[in-house]
Amino acid sequence: MLSAIQRCFGSCSRDWLGEGDGKQRQKVSSSILASPLLKSCGITAADVDANLDDYMDVSNHMCANLGINTSRMSEAEAARIYQYYLPVYVWCETQRKEHVRRRGAGKRTPLVLGISAPQGCGKSTLCEQLESLFEYKGLRAASVSIDDFYLTRNDHVKMSGKHAGNRILETRGNAGTHDVKLGTETLRALKAGNSGTIALPRYDKSAFQGKGDRADPSTWPTVEGPVDVVLFEGWMLGFAAVPDKDAARVDPGLKVVNGFLRAYKNAWDQYCDAWLIIKVANPEYSHKWRLEAEKRMRAAGKPAMTDEEVEAFVDRFMPAYKCYLPGLYANGPTTARIKDGNVLTVAVDASRSPMAQQE
Repeated sequence: MLSAIQRCFGSCSRDWLGEGDGKQRQKVSSSILASPLLKSCGITAADVDANLDDYMDVSNHMCANLGINTSRMSEAEAARIYQYYLPVYVWCETQRKEHVRRRGAGKRTPLVLGISAPQGCGKSTLCEQLESLFEYKGLRAASVSIDDFYLTRNDHVKMSGKHAGNRILETRGNAGTHDVKLGTETLRALKAGNSGTIALPRYDKSAFQGKGDRADPSTWPTVEGPVDVVLFEGWMLGFAAVPDKDAARVDPGLKVVNGFLRAYKNAWDQYCDAWLIIKVANPEYSHKWRLEAEKRMRAAGKPAMTDEEVEAFVDRFMPAYKCYLPGLYANGPTTARIKDGNVLTVAVDASRSPMAQQE
């Protein structure tokens, strides 16, 4: 018996790839060509024409994953698939192929794609679709988040106790609340390109009444190496430390965080071969996005934070956004090679839709 996704995928294929269905093909082509990301993703009109069947194939796969009926797509859904997710996937696949070309014959080391994006902007969903697409194309992919590398609850209590009164470090999130060694060991194992089973750490945010704790290692998912692509995402990935006095001017508690941040470049960022940056005009969008997420959880009967709790939670991230986002957007992530074309910046608006960037 076919799964729901398989049934949806079959339907999607008939809707969009029906033989001789020129109107539907033109509709998809026009939608892709309207994307504000084509130039930055290196996609030309000729590319769209030459690769339309493949573009439609991967788009239909995403529609199936997301439960989108292609015969009744809204404009917002079409824009999300054809003008955002598809161009980003094409860019990522180009980076992967270039990585394979550079490494040459021999060890099968993966492309590690660093994805830096503020909370709530949809990076988790994007990562899920990218991972699914790579696997759909017969590749091995693994996803890890900086959230997977938080300190255990016990170690977090000890760390925050050493910095009593620093509200930024009272809850998980900022630099200093991660097990940097655990992250390094995981990235190194994935990057090595060796055969064998690799455990991917996971964090249980519901433990200790929402304060969180590392999940039992027996529950961690595993991946068989060597993998072809590693998607490494996080809200502060690629942030560059600033002079301590500048951090302290933003928020007194940020000086300690800034000190912790200095270790992340060599511990984590150095493993990233390419970077995807989701750029927001205003980091305050995170309040709105997190409130929307919590309301959806409440509506589904799941535990959720109150509006006041959301406000307090997100506020602890705002000093870091104010301090580090300007540098990230102006200079790229810490280990970026912008001249080599290994950084893609996608600007999104308050509705999480991609926008054309000013030259």
